[in-house]
Amino acid sequence: MSRRAAVLLAAIGLAPSVVAAQAATTLVRSGVYFESYSFGQGLAFNRVSEFTVPVGVTQRVGQRLVLDLATAYVSASTDQPGGTRIEHSGFVDTDLRATMSVVPGRLLFNVVATIPTGVETVSDTTIPLFGATATDLLAFTTPSFGAGGAVSTGFVSAFRMGADWAIGVGGSYRAGASYVPVRGGNALQPGGEVRARFGIEGPFGDGKYFRGALVYTATADNDIGGGASSAIGDRVVAYAAVSLPLGSSHLSLYGWDMRRLRPRNYDAPATIVVPRGNVFVLGGRLERALSPKVTVVPLLEFRHELTGPTDKMELLGYLVRGGADLRYRLSDRATGVLHAQLAAGTIADNGIRASVIGPRIGALIEWSR
Repeated sequence: MSRRAAVLLAAIGLAPSVVAAQAATTLVRSGVYFESYSFGQGLAFNRVSEFTVPVGVTQRVGQRLVLDLATAYVSASTDQPGGTRIEHSGFVDTDLRATMSVVPGRLLFNVVATIPTGVETVSDTTIPLFGATATDLLAFTTPSFGAGGAVSTGFVSAFRMGADWAIGVGGSYRAGASYVPVRGGNALQPGGEVRARFGIEGPFGDGKYFRGALVYTATADNDIGGGASSAIGDRVVAYAAVSLPLGSSHLSLYGWDMRRLRPRNYDAPATIVVPRGNVFVLGGRLERALSPKVTVVPLLEFRHELTGPTDKMELLGYLVRGGADLRYRLSDRATGVLHAQLAAGTIADNGIRASVIGPRIGALIEWSR
């Protein structure tokens, strides 16, 4: 498989481990992340915090098969006005992924089994915590703690376009297992999800490089029992990134926009509708080598979210996040990364706007052989 084709296959989201596995038979990743957001007066929460220990293993088997395991231990909590505190700790669902190179450099086949090692059923008092960590605006490291397990399968194909560019297309289908989300409630049967992807990448100008992808997702209604259902509209994500040299450094600029449409059957009886939404993200990273072993990466990101059930969506909030990563090559096989970021912005709820501010700090180590 060519390097450019492998990168493109990863860029459109069906084979994230392929590039990492090209140079190593085994790759192990783990670390710790802590993030905590404080809110101004008027909202349902004073603070939301999350501590995550992710674990990932990638194993290449022969020249065509790559196996992945990914899970995490999470401890999350919220502090509410009046002194109420909601907490949850435990493992999240575990993803087992197999990626097969059917036609090297041209066609990959992918199967993912999501094992329900996370929490499936919680009390109704815990639901606000799960909703707070799942928002795209705050972008928690672990947005979901468990959903009953699932099986996904898909393919992706990439090929050259001209001398230097490559394009790729892919598709996948996800089927979720039935589970009871709220203690004492009905079983939920997730609707099937179909996802289509298109990607393109290549060099332009002197040392510049472009990557772009378009993802369209359609999800069938969830059966929530008692003759009721919940519906989420189709989602469209457009992503673009440009990398270019800047003196002795390397600058990467990126942006993506996700639009969640109104469900087709939004006015059907006994149907709970997920509101329309729009998340816009724009950011940049400057990679500068301080020595053969040390690299510093300052970063800045702006995040903006709209939501609402009507044609005119309202502001959910915006967030500006800045900080830096410090990468240190520990040995020929191991690399350590330190993360330090601070986010600040505004979040709205029921006509009330409040400030939000909080850090994200972490440490990650990668080992390969």
